[in-house]
Amino acid sequence: MSRTQSIGGCPVAHEASAPADHHGYEPFNQDDPFPSYSRLRHEQPVMFDDRTNLYVVSAYDDVKAVFEDWETFSSENAQAPVRSRGPQATQIMNDGGFTVYSGLSARRPPEHTRIRAVAQKAFTPRRFKVLEPMIRDNVRASIQDMLAKDTPHADIVSEVAYSLPTITILTLIGEATDPETIDQYKRWSDSRGAMTWSNLSDEEQIPHAHNLVEYWARCRELVAKAHEEGGDNLTADMVRDQQDGAEIDDHEIASLLYSLLFAGHETTTTLISNAVRVLLNHREQWEAIVEEPKKISKAIDEVLRYSGSIVGWRRKAVKDAEVGGVPIPEGSELLLLMGSANRDEERFENGESFDIGRKNAREHLSFGFGIHYCLGNMLAKLQTKIALEELSSAIPSLELNEPEGIPFRDNISMRIPEHVHVTWNEA
Repeated sequence: MSRTQSIGGCPVAHEASAPADHHGYEPFNQDDPFPSYSRLRHEQPVMFDDRTNLYVVSAYDDVKAVFEDWETFSSENAQAPVRSRGPQATQIMNDGGFTVYSGLSARRPPEHTRIRAVAQKAFTPRRFKVLEPMIRDNVRASIQDMLAKDTPHADIVSEVAYSLPTITILTLIGEATDPETIDQYKRWSDSRGAMTWSNLSDEEQIPHAHNLVEYWARCRELVAKAHEEGGDNLTADMVRDQQDGAEIDDHEIASLLYSLLFAGHETTTTLISNAVRVLLNHREQWEAIVEEPKKISKAIDEVLRYSGSIVGWRRKAVKDAEVGGVPIPEGSELLLLMGSANRDEERFENGESFDIGRKNAREHLSFGFGIHYCLGNMLAKLQTKIALEELSSAIPSLELNEPEGIPFRDNISMRIPEHVHVTWNEA
């Protein structure tokens, strides 16, 4: 029987009402959400959170079923701000000509199908292969800079994971990769993450609104540049496809860039950081990849399952429906907790344990499922694989500092460590 289904009438979901403590679940606190995820799965796998007005779905089969049923559960709210924009931020963005909403993740067929066909044609393994030597050179340079320091201490986030995916995605789309440009895109991306998935006050939104206006303007400029100059990059590929008759306009190409420039590096920075953090926190498994680097690919899938970059994603019911036996009225919004589903013992034996030898780790939902499955998953995994290969080879003695004290940013969807401090044996 389907885990989701359409139903008639307008039901009232009493079964989803949350207890006063919401099973310990705090929607924006990502320091250690997993105990509350476990309680949700066991006690109330579909819970209405009256603080966010979201139906929180935490069991694997339910999350996967909602992702798969795109006709009932629309992605149209995936990029909408969790907290509505205040009047000042709205005015700034309107005056600045900010008209973007989503590249792909919040679009529905047939629009989604049409645009994804063009993007997928340009986003090819051939391009990744061309980028691979550059990625490896950048990782090696970062490691050499670490080893050249006066003391054997570093932050993996800022010294390896921060710039690598940014340089990669900027190169992919035909943008400059100087330090100033990298920092600029990181600033813009931080603002996009904060404006969309954090709980900012009206006043706190103001500087981020200015940043998003700049960000969108630059995406439009990159498309115009591709029309004028061409080039061997993803933006130019999409413009050439358009000129050859592909059904995509400049605004849609710029919207794809707006999404890719964020998703293509922010989540990969987090994946690399989490991979190092989790492996070092399970020392015997770090030693295993040091001894046998061929285990790294499977280790990455287990990191994605156990501690993915994105732990929650939203959907909207476009008609009365049911999830896991709980009525979901038309117009309701849902938060799909992939971070919980990925540890569901019904799907993953000893799901709370980290095991790089796990046979079904690739069944994780960290890249989503169905028609919106992450377009850049191969590139994210390639960069993380290279980072782990080079780090485990060059500095096998890496150790994690304060493994229990790493803070994570407040965010309803992404689990981003503020830092991953490491040390190593100077010998």
